[in-house]
Amino acid sequence: MCISKETYNQVVKFRDDRDWKQFHNPKDLAISISLEASELLEVFQWSGEDVSGEGKMEKIREELADVVNYCILMADACNLDLDEIVQAKIARNNEKYPVEKSRGKSDKYDLL
Repeated sequence: MCISKETYNQVVKFRDDRDWKQFHNPKDLAISISLEASELLEVFQWSGEDVSGEGKMEKIREELADVVNYCILMADACNLDLDEIVQAKIARNNEKYPVEKSRGKSDKYDLL
């Protein structure tokens, strides 16, 4: 699934309705993305063999939504088109990780 333009606009409207854009500079948004990603990671802290997050899906949904919301706001603050930058990154990754060299391997690309 992808983020619809309607959802993107709702995130931006939520911010604008509260006059928070003044606080949403790229540095602070990057910090917020990192903090929310850490909260998502915290769901798995001390989980031992549980690598799927079984029984924790509601918390995963909540924290992942926070990460995505801040990513939307970062893209807006930097005037970046999320679809465009993700497509460009996929193209670069296809070059860095050719299927024939990387399929089923977790080695870093420069070690392939």
